Amino acid sequence: MKRIYGIFCTAEEIVCGTTLVAIVILVFSSVIFRMLRLTMSWNIDVAMLLLAWTSFLGADCAYRRGQLVGIDIITRSLPKKLAKIIAIAVFIIILIALAFFAYYGFRLAISDSGRTYSSLPISFSWATVSLPLTAVSMIVSTLIKINQCIKGFNQGGAR
Repeated sequence: MKRIYGIFCTAEEIVCGTTLVAIVILVFSSVIFRMLRLTMSWNIDVAMLLLAWTSFLGADCAYRRGQLVGIDIITRSLPKKLAKIIAIAVFIIILIALAFFAYYGFRLAISDSGRTYSSLPISFSWATVSLPLTAVSMIVSTLIKINQCIKGFNQGGAR
């Protein structure tokens, strides 16, 4: 199971990096084409679609690695067990928020299925579904973080 999760995480990072490069190329080419008085409106729509996926996938990758902004000034000075209890409580709050994002995000993606991009014949729900799918992935990451915190709590180890 750990191997499958590792492969998923690596694939997610590759997709995130690739879509970021694609966004830069699409926006840059759109500027060049506009200077040449050629219109390619689909470039911006594809870039917006990729931006939704890149931002949420990137947030998931950063969250998994613990690279999101955190304030640990208070918990740093607390006893380790109390800091772990607070960390578990925060992870549970995050888990609840992610569950709401997943549930209502899927509902929004379903309701957006009839809506299409102005220059593309694809449903807008392809962009909308990026939030709930990455929320599900972040739920898995949060459960892993809670499990690690509980194991560290039971073993009395460092954070």
